[in-house]
Amino acid sequence: MNITQLKTRFEAEKNPEIAEGQKAYMRDKFEFLGIKTPLRRELQKPFFKNKDGEEKEVRKSVVKALWDEPYREYQYVAQEYFFRQKAHFQRDELDLIDHMVSQKSWWDTVDFIASKIASHYFIKFPDERDTAVEKWIAGENIWLIRTALLFQLHYKEDTDTHLLSKVIKSQIGSDEFFINKAIGWILRNYSRVNPDWVIAFAEQTNLHPLSRREGLRLLK
Repeated sequence: MNITQLKTRFEAEKNPEIAEGQKAYMRDKFEFLGIKTPLRRELQKPFFKNKDGEEKEVRKSVVKALWDEPYREYQYVAQEYFFRQKAHFQRDELDLIDHMVSQKSWWDTVDFIASKIASHYFIKFPDERDTAVEKWIAGENIWLIRTALLFQLHYKEDTDTHLLSKVIKSQIGSDEFFINKAIGWILRNYSRVNPDWVIAFAEQTNLHPLSRREGLRLLK
């Protein structure tokens, strides 16, 4: 199944009433077809078939084409398609991750990209990690900064606390909700593995109240 066929299948299942609710939930930032996640995943199965291990340039073309589509469901397909091919990631695909995070940005895609796609990319190519993170936190794009915070979300014992500390401290003083919420989220997740480190870090760091509250929630 190609993208044109996928669109035909999705269009046949669109539901304007559901779409209005989805659009409102996303603060009217995106248009929706009104296809709920379970149905969307069922409809997209033929599109994913026989696509594992596609060439890097094909992956890039598919993801960008879906990212350009006006309805939000296509961005969800794109990121799930890309994630399914994590075992075949190659160098120089970081620019595609950057594109996905930076374009049509909101938490619903960025959190998936950060914690699943960027996460696995850096596991496969650890030598690219620090340079990318430095670039992200040095810029003003809050979604790239959020990605720098959240890509270690599920690393557990493999979390690089030196890097995590550096990224968090680079954002001290920020009033941006999505950054401070992400700081709290990553600290809370890591507190399941290393509560002593999180407590000590919180005591020594002037965290935003939101970050502190979220980060220490499981420790009270």
